[in-house]
Amino acid sequence: MATSDLEQAPIGALRRRLTLEAPVATPDGLGGATLTFETVAALWARLEWLSGGEHWRRGRPEQAATHRVTLRWRSGVDAGQRLRDGDRLFDIRAVADPDGSRRHLICLVEEISP
Repeated sequence: MATSDLEQAPIGALRRRLTLEAPVATPDGLGGATLTFETVAALWARLEWLSGGEHWRRGRPEQAATHRVTLRWRSGVDAGQRLRDGDRLFDIRAVADPDGSRRHLICLVEEISP
């Protein structure tokens, strides 16, 4: 979807309520850390399926689905964070402001199993 398509879209185009989560490392007392995620913000977004496939991981087949998430521009969204849609989780792989106008962000995400 081109940016101009989003500009012409009705207000309801961003109708999915997603939660942005950021990783937090907590020391485990043994020199390591436990990685958890904390909620940063709730965002209205558009979620579009792009592609899917299957690959082998640790000796078993695993499915992967790639999506594009469009949301209103905000600072602090980057790769390494994730988006949550109920029980569904999406790792953010790339983030771009397609026309540099700071109106929208396009996130390329991969759906992961919780």
